[in-house]
Amino acid sequence: MNAQQTLAAWLCALSLFVAPLAQAAGALRTKPAPSPTVSLVFAGDSVLDADAGELIAQGGDPFASFASYFADADIRITNIECVVATQGSAGDKMFTFRAHPRVIPVLQRHFDAVTLANNHSGDFGPEAFAEMLNLLQNAGLAQVGGGMNLRQAHAPLVFERKGLRIAVLSYNEFQPRSFEANHNLPGTAWSEDERVVADIRAARRVHRADLVIPIMHWGWENEPVANARQRQLARRMVRAGADAVIGGHPHVTQDIAHYRGKPIVYSVGNFIMKETDNANQRIGWVLRLDLDRRGVAALSTRVARIDMVGIPTLDVAAPSPCWRRGDNQVGSCTEKP
Repeated sequence: MNAQQTLAAWLCALSLFVAPLAQAAGALRTKPAPSPTVSLVFAGDSVLDADAGELIAQGGDPFASFASYFADADIRITNIECVVATQGSAGDKMFTFRAHPRVIPVLQRHFDAVTLANNHSGDFGPEAFAEMLNLLQNAGLAQVGGGMNLRQAHAPLVFERKGLRIAVLSYNEFQPRSFEANHNLPGTAWSEDERVVADIRAARRVHRADLVIPIMHWGWENEPVANARQRQLARRMVRAGADAVIGGHPHVTQDIAHYRGKPIVYSVGNFIMKETDNANQRIGWVLRLDLDRRGVAALSTRVARIDMVGIPTLDVAAPSPCWRRGDNQVGSCTEKP
């Protein structure tokens, strides 16, 4: 074998060794990066008048027990079950709730946004509701489920975190419907199936959301299990593209279900609520969803013990629901996030 043949043989052998290395390096270069995880925390119905409002007026903080838990999340939301305003007059209802604007800085301390689609945010009429919208906007505290008109009330609130676009929607379907926004009247987003489906689809198509999460104000009070209407609408929302459904209003926690691999938390119960009339109403969940591009990777809860004046305290020892993608059923939290 001459020198030229020897060199050719050597190069051939070398290629057999180098080629697999090059292929492996190429595979490493093309392997997708792990999907980022974004945490979203939701606290249930919060009424900030009465004792909670007085505590704030005195420099206190009714959210203080959960401060570190909220601070650990990427997105933090609560439902404001009252109007925040100085104007308007009380409607003809058994309970009407109005909080002073001084509560807004406390909300800002703990939350990125509030939901407004509920059966008390319109208690003092459209004038007070419009004042609340302006106060929130001026403070830079986002809201969803309310607007100066129907279009604004149904617009999604889109968060962008770690490269993920997460759209949140908010709807009420508990009377009075008179709180609903109109084409030129401030108010809330009412839950009509066709409009909800259209909003979910638009959140992806128009607003380019990677994930969509509707937050619902629905169900019968004091019922620990969701009713047929809640189940029907939740499944329809998932079929339309919702990645999770979060509910409140019944004043008690309800069951958690899965449909097509998507979690449905029918009710997280109360959070700050003085007007309670039984022990179940004084136990709520603060919900955490860990989200990635595939949807909800994990779900966990913390228990809020609500005292007789409506102030919650974190109960770290109490068992509460937890779930991870791939689990067949919801379990009990043993490790808190």
